[in-house]
Amino acid sequence: SLTVISHISPFVLSFPIGAQGEYAGLAAIKAYLNSKGEAHRTVCLIPKSAHGTNPASAQMAGMKVQVVEVDKDGNIDMANLKALVDKHKTNLAAMMITYPSTFGVFEESIDDVCNLIHQNGGQVYLDGANMNAQVGLCRPGDYGSDVSHLNLHKTFCIPHGGGGPGMGPIGVKEHLAPFLPSHPVVLMSAGNMSSSLGTISAAPWGSSAILPISWAYIKMMGAKGLVHATEVAILNANYMAKRLESHYKILFKGRKGFCAHEFILDVRPFKKSANIEAVDVAKRLQDYGFHAPTMSWPVAGTLMIEPTESEDKAEMDRFCDSLMGIRQEIADIEEGRMDARINPLKMAPHSLASITSSTWDRPYSREYAAFPLPFVRPETKFWPSISRIDDIYGDQHLVCTCPPMDVYESPYEEKRASS
Repeated sequence: SLTVISHISPFVLSFPIGAQGEYAGLAAIKAYLNSKGEAHRTVCLIPKSAHGTNPASAQMAGMKVQVVEVDKDGNIDMANLKALVDKHKTNLAAMMITYPSTFGVFEESIDDVCNLIHQNGGQVYLDGANMNAQVGLCRPGDYGSDVSHLNLHKTFCIPHGGGGPGMGPIGVKEHLAPFLPSHPVVLMSAGNMSSSLGTISAAPWGSSAILPISWAYIKMMGAKGLVHATEVAILNANYMAKRLESHYKILFKGRKGFCAHEFILDVRPFKKSANIEAVDVAKRLQDYGFHAPTMSWPVAGTLMIEPTESEDKAEMDRFCDSLMGIRQEIADIEEGRMDARINPLKMAPHSLASITSSTWDRPYSREYAAFPLPFVRPETKFWPSISRIDDIYGDQHLVCTCPPMDVYESPYEEKRASS
């Protein structure tokens, strides 16, 4: 589905829902290449630092994925990229880049990357999952991308959890506009053309329930407010990273020691020193009153923290204090002051039922389990609904909770059977 918004030139926008945005953009690229007689171009280069959905979208669009390495700072490894481009230049279709990357750094060589792909006949898809760090400061089209996905969740006020709701406009350069999705019923300015890739979304203009929210957010924030939100999102992440860097190793800081809008805490060393893993830290955070950040992605065994502009300093400080408290608990295990098997991290989270149980056979107090820091008090306590469960066992032993078929028998069938 297509609409043109002139003030964000050089892009033309299409509005498939979030889950289909990447597919629509890649399908437009493929249709464009096919129209030039280059149907053989099927290779899509994707860095390890890209958004996790990119490989799946490329596969769905009929492309073959080739993985690009990153350097120690989290940037695309240019030597490896050049080698892959040289190897696949005849069949190169596209490269998908997340900017700033999922590793939490702005790719310093983004212009060079885009130029290299274009020089070898490919197109650049820029995943806009992290537009939260770009709005008002930069435009994807200016540094060379041909397609960009503009996530409305997180960046433009739509909730960012629970798998949705999804809505993700894509912007394309003019040469790809004729290949955007069309609609079989609604006639649109550039839709229903013979070169269109076909229908992506049944709703030609996207979600009428979601889009007005983002529109209202943008109107109320205004140009200055949107820029400020971007700046605060980046500032918040760097503030938290600086507070935590003396307690945890932070992966992939940029060349100057700063992150973008998110950063990765490396908790992998604690597996060896204290038998503590990312899942233990995540569960223990519930006792402090926090839902854990993204766990084991994009790097297995780590925690990715992305505060956005939404939290005030006091809330970020409470979160940092909680992680520092957990780091002290890990130190107590490492130095033998706490049992390596039965400790607040391994037994977390502590539900109200477990704390008020008539039996308590753990080597730490109930109070420490439930109220580890002064700001965690009974009157404001968020209680986890259940205690620790075996996640892996549950994943491997599925139980069907579907009701039996006789539940769906109609009253007419029941009456007929009884007669």
